[in-house]
Amino acid sequence: MDVTDEDLHTAEELRWGISRLASRLRAEHPGSAQPLPRLSASLLSHLKHDGPLSVSELAAIEGVQAQSLTRVLQDLEHQGRVTRTRSAADRRRQDIALTAAGEQALREHVRDGNAWLATALTRHMSPAERGLLLLAGRLMQQLAAAEAGFAEREEGGGQVAPRGTAGPL
Repeated sequence: MDVTDEDLHTAEELRWGISRLASRLRAEHPGSAQPLPRLSASLLSHLKHDGPLSVSELAAIEGVQAQSLTRVLQDLEHQGRVTRTRSAADRRRQDIALTAAGEQALREHVRDGNAWLATALTRHMSPAERGLLLLAGRLMQQLAAAEAGFAEREEGGGQVAPRGTAGPL
């Protein structure tokens, strides 16, 4: 599949829009007195939306080595925000799960940014535009879940969604 100039322009506009909105959301959500570091917030968010995950699954989602998450997960566990349990299917695997304290920390972390965004949507977007943005948000989640080896998948014919993803586009 060939990428057109229009596709490249769309990608550039989308990246710029995402980057600007992400910067604005970071500025608008001071949250609690002890804000979560970006990686901690991201891990808690994945656990909230995808359920318990292994360290290797979390590392794959974040695009880092599993060892890179050791300290962050230890801190989150020490704070009572996640728990580790042995998998019933594979005793070598540890499943990481979100606790009520972790969900509360995440809720506080995003509260102000969500409030700003909801207000901005209501004030500046029509109901139809808000509907399009809802759809766009879901599509961006699918895009983010796209596997790095997209070309190999296309050639292989089948598309299997990894755990914690919305499936193929």
